[in-house]
Amino acid sequence: MTNFLFELKEGLLISLRAIRANKVRAILTTLGIVIGITSVVLMSTAIKGIDNAFQTGVSSLGSDNLYIDKWEWFNNDIPFWELRNRKNLRLDDYEKYKELAKLPLAVAPTVWSNQTVKYKERNVESILIQGTNHEYINTTNLTFNEGRFFNELESNGGRQVCVLGFDVAKNLFPRGNALNQDVKIRGQKFKVIGVLSEQGSWVMGNFNPDKQIFMPITNIFKYFQSEFFRSVTINVKAKNSQMVEETKEEAIGIMRKIRGLKYNEANDFSINQQEGLLNTINSTVGVIQIAGLFITGLSLFVGAVGIMNIMFVSVKERTKEIGIRKAIGAKRRTILGQFLTESAIICLLGGLVGLLLAIILSMIVNQFLPTSVQAETVVLAILISLITGVISGFAPAYSAAKLDPVEALRYE
Repeated sequence: MTNFLFELKEGLLISLRAIRANKVRAILTTLGIVIGITSVVLMSTAIKGIDNAFQTGVSSLGSDNLYIDKWEWFNNDIPFWELRNRKNLRLDDYEKYKELAKLPLAVAPTVWSNQTVKYKERNVESILIQGTNHEYINTTNLTFNEGRFFNELESNGGRQVCVLGFDVAKNLFPRGNALNQDVKIRGQKFKVIGVLSEQGSWVMGNFNPDKQIFMPITNIFKYFQSEFFRSVTINVKAKNSQMVEETKEEAIGIMRKIRGLKYNEANDFSINQQEGLLNTINSTVGVIQIAGLFITGLSLFVGAVGIMNIMFVSVKERTKEIGIRKAIGAKRRTILGQFLTESAIICLLGGLVGLLLAIILSMIVNQFLPTSVQAETVVLAILISLITGVISGFAPAYSAAKLDPVEALRYE
């Protein structure tokens, strides 16, 4: 054991001296590893960041929700013309469903309109205005920075009040104090009674609650969109995750009855779930991962080939040194360990540089897209560096270990 530790220590010192003696060559050799490790870490942090943002967005809406809609959100098997020709869902359909449904924890109608919102000289364009009623807040997990959601009296009376998403409030009121101010939408004034806390659900785009405004649904139909042209979505929150399927089956039966469908007629409505959204994002992330792994693998392969070539050169340059060491009793395993250590150190240094570069880049990217550096990603980067070093250095190390000492001493 003592001899082994001594050999390991000596091999490490010799490897470090060799790297120090050829600094420029070592730096150029590690470039492939630096690029490869930077790619894998940056890809991992970006994917993890996107996934976290998506999970945050889903949790803000509620994971036990169903959405009864005219449109099928995620099923491409139904032709568009068939979906378009379906009858719109009306507020009457919502009222009938609410009266008949026994299983949901909460039910709320929603309808959308895309508008420009103004406050004095400031304005934000293409904001989704979501019309709903006072029960909507019970179908979500939204939280408030300040203020509140509109109540039953304000909802049923069609009061001109609204709740701003975090980003909308930040753009219109950069200094805060949005509460009780009036914003203008198509010339109509709406009093701000609440501002949502940041949900951070970046991947949901404009459907991110941060980028929306909520108001009583009657205002949407009164000022922005006729009910005749706009279909209502019915948000349904199950009592718990175990009750989702049962609540869905009940919803199908009730909606078929409301729509007057015969037993042999297909549903002319859809029950959408967040599971479909989850599958969509997972497939997208999967494609990104495959592309990232290909780029990473290619970079590491190029880096490994470069290190292997340099190590072969190093073996040739130090053939006489190897012969002397073997002549005075150095074992094959000692020579093998020395060159494997040298290769592993070069790769590890490249990996650490790549890791540092990836962390810096992820901080920059985080200003535009969500990223998340995880401890396991750091460990993975270091392990990949070491494994690449061992694999790429094995052939040169083995060729050095099996050199004949006599032939090595003759080498010029």
